[in-house]
Amino acid sequence: MEQTIAFDFSSPDFEELRQANEARAAFARFLAGLYLYELTEPQIEALAAIECAGDGSAIDEGLAAMKEYLRHRHGGTRQELAVDYARVFLGAGNYDRITAPPYESVFTSEERILMQDARDGALCYYRRAGLDLPADNTTPEDHLGFELQFAAALCDRAKEAIAAGDGRALQEAVALGYSFFAFHQRNWLPQLCDAVDEWAQTDFYRQLAAVTRGYVDAEAAYFEAAASLLGLDEEPCEVRPAWASEEEPSAVSDPVEGVRQ
Repeated sequence: MEQTIAFDFSSPDFEELRQANEARAAFARFLAGLYLYELTEPQIEALAAIECAGDGSAIDEGLAAMKEYLRHRHGGTRQELAVDYARVFLGAGNYDRITAPPYESVFTSEERILMQDARDGALCYYRRAGLDLPADNTTPEDHLGFELQFAAALCDRAKEAIAAGDGRALQEAVALGYSFFAFHQRNWLPQLCDAVDEWAQTDFYRQLAAVTRGYVDAEAAYFEAAASLLGLDEEPCEVRPAWASEEEPSAVSDPVEGVRQ
């Protein structure tokens, strides 16, 4: 990242950036919940009443299609969605083929198994930001839900830095978010979405894949614009664990030890 510069935080550009990070944080947490958990009846009712932006984006069209699916909900809809969630993301009923488990390691390792380099890499980013999962967590840290929650936390930091007029903190939050997106989201989410399309039997989860593709495109556009505004390097550097091969230099060799926020 380049040396911090003085920003004119009174500029409309920075108010737009603040609003963008507020919206990105909310959407990332919304998306995280859909991947982490089966839907409850109250959530189904809330999603059925969601307001779509009507802006023609991939995200908006996908949300509108999810809402349309729920418009036809009935007494068995929650069970229908729970079964599809288990089939797609938990592999229920499939013993000889991998479905669409939402773990980065499964889509980036040769063995297509959990707890590989991607998990260690994601954890390195969390700790670099001074964050960690609870000590009693038993779910691998490269679950998409956790990755989205981490992205949301960095959005919060960027928003807070703008409010405080802290240019260095803003650059650091956006630069770390850009790097995490490049090396831990954009690199595997398209493949996950393809797998969801293959295995989902409800239009709701097929449209979740469409929304996720829209998320990737929107994040790429955001970071390109934010990097230009903040004077950041066009290509982000990867944060790597301290044990990474010397032949592949680490952008950060001394990640912060886990500190719960």
